Amino acid sequence: MEITIVYDNEAKPGLKKGWGFSCYIKTEDRKILFDTGWDGCALQSNLSALNIPVEDIDILVLSHQHWDHIGGIPEILNANSDIDVYIPASFSEKLKNEIASHSTLHEITERSRICNNVFSTGELGNSPKEQSLMLKTDTGIYVITGCAHPGLEAIIGAAAAEGNVRGIIGGLHDSQEYDLLNGLEFIGAGHCTSNIATIRTRFPNSFVPIEAGSRFKL
Repeated sequence: MEITIVYDNEAKPGLKKGWGFSCYIKTEDRKILFDTGWDGCALQSNLSALNIPVEDIDILVLSHQHWDHIGGIPEILNANSDIDVYIPASFSEKLKNEIASHSTLHEITERSRICNNVFSTGELGNSPKEQSLMLKTDTGIYVITGCAHPGLEAIIGAAAAEGNVRGIIGGLHDSQEYDLLNGLEFIGAGHCTSNIATIRTRFPNSFVPIEAGSRFKL
């Protein structure tokens, strides 16, 4: 699998940055966009600069219903009507109806298979409910988070039930559950991670800074 960060608070030269998160996941047979940041025009610009055609995206996964993760939905759906969208079932009915009018909508409550080797944790937490992705590789599981509102114990616990967790990528919000990061070989903390300096200091061998334009092969 290959993961490309396409929207983040920070960006490589030539790309746009903004508050929010989005990453592109290329598997052997599917192209997945996880979240959309808040500025759809910036997201589209970054996708174009990174040679990722919007119309080629097969699946859109949304972690939770906060503006900085769903703001780019209209630009994606208007450019690609042949797309499957996976959202937490707790999304508002009005937003569900809007998304369903432009795509094939799938509501997630429990652990679910998205495609080969890609699974949703299901809805975790309460306010807001949020799903993360679990990517299964030959060496273990990598977790993709939006903001990690449910907490790392719930998210990593759900992933650990499926196998050995090797890494985590995305926003970790205000988490101070540092012990849960022990043993991870890849910590790509970005976006809303308020304790990023502490994580970098405590895990110098596994911390990897992420920004729009970062690309990783698993």
